Amino acid sequence: MHKNMSSSSVTEFDAVVGDIAILVNRSRFVDFSFPYTESGVSAVVPIKDNERKNAWIFMKPLTMDLWLTIGAFFVFTGFVVWVLEHRVNKEFRGPRLQQVGMIFWFSFSTLVFAHKEKVNSNLTRFVMIVWVFVVLVLTSSYTANLTSMLTIQQLHPTITDLHDLRKNGDFVGYQDGSYVRGFLKDMHFEDSKLRNYSTLEDYDDALSRGSRNGGVAAIVDELPYLRLFLDKYSHKYTMVGPTYETAGFGFAFRRGSPLLPDVSRAILDLREGGNLMKISNKWLREEGCRDSDATVKTSKRLTLDSFKGLFFISLLSSSSALAIFLSIFFYENRVILASNASIKQKIYALARVFDEEKDILSSKASKTPPTPRGIAAAQSPAISISYQHEEVFSQDEGFSTTEPGTPIHHATAS
Repeated sequence: MHKNMSSSSVTEFDAVVGDIAILVNRSRFVDFSFPYTESGVSAVVPIKDNERKNAWIFMKPLTMDLWLTIGAFFVFTGFVVWVLEHRVNKEFRGPRLQQVGMIFWFSFSTLVFAHKEKVNSNLTRFVMIVWVFVVLVLTSSYTANLTSMLTIQQLHPTITDLHDLRKNGDFVGYQDGSYVRGFLKDMHFEDSKLRNYSTLEDYDDALSRGSRNGGVAAIVDELPYLRLFLDKYSHKYTMVGPTYETAGFGFAFRRGSPLLPDVSRAILDLREGGNLMKISNKWLREEGCRDSDATVKTSKRLTLDSFKGLFFISLLSSSSALAIFLSIFFYENRVILASNASIKQKIYALARVFDEEKDILSSKASKTPPTPRGIAAAQSPAISISYQHEEVFSQDEGFSTTEPGTPIHHATAS
């Protein structure tokens, strides 16, 4: 019937009912009803596995600025934990290289939750609770995006545009008796490169063999037929290229037929009531066609903007814990800060105090030999404080002090 629609023999019938495309050349011989479904011309091509796997695809889920930010936060968090634990945890003490290694090891081991070191400070526990949550969100997002990229990389169409087929000299298939042949010739495809097929199974066989093995590189047909084809073979093929719109499908009548107004009115009634859309979705599976076409879209990389709030929370918690620790540390060593020493000497003295284990400092205080009763009664509070810190400053630093452990006698009791 497709072949004879432009022939005068169609006038032997009162009407022709079927999937008849409304075309200009056909309208010279018949009158068409209002279109009962939209149509167009597009192409279906095979989906191939991308053989050239990218060795660095594991870096693609995140943008470079996000990678750098994550690395910086790992180092910063490890440093904060080391500061908080250095004086109270033996595992964070030792040679300098070992301590630097601990900074990197402890923070980066949270990626796989492999950190075994126990923490003693409550401030450290607070920092780690927030940081582990940040790491959990980052790893989950990274894993999901990498999985999506690996899947999309496997579902890659062989051809993305009809013009590529013509330039490559590939064979193209179409439905036997369809006007699509004329459409392809208008796009300057050679007759020798066009092959006609009749069934969906023929489409599958031709696409499976390929253009070099007696098949075709693509099937060009009207959208309703392609949707039926993809509904059955969506795991092997996908729709590509632009869709060339047409007037759609309609019913053909003898010119001047009195049946035409009634049929067109009935089609409009079905369209306005939504019944034509329901029928189209049931039999033509338009949703499945869109899902198949969506598989070739590129997965978006995760950017820093997506995690700014998360990094802000981590920065705020770590900075707050570090500020609290430093405030307590400076308060406990306020005598050093209030001394007449130079800034360099104060920094050196505070560093020595920080490098000493806190338990050792407390044990020294408890083991200090008792001061004679008469001397203790006459000493002022300032003299007593200077005695506790007499070991911090040495004579080499320009301070006049006695040997460690020797009480300073400024006054005697009567």
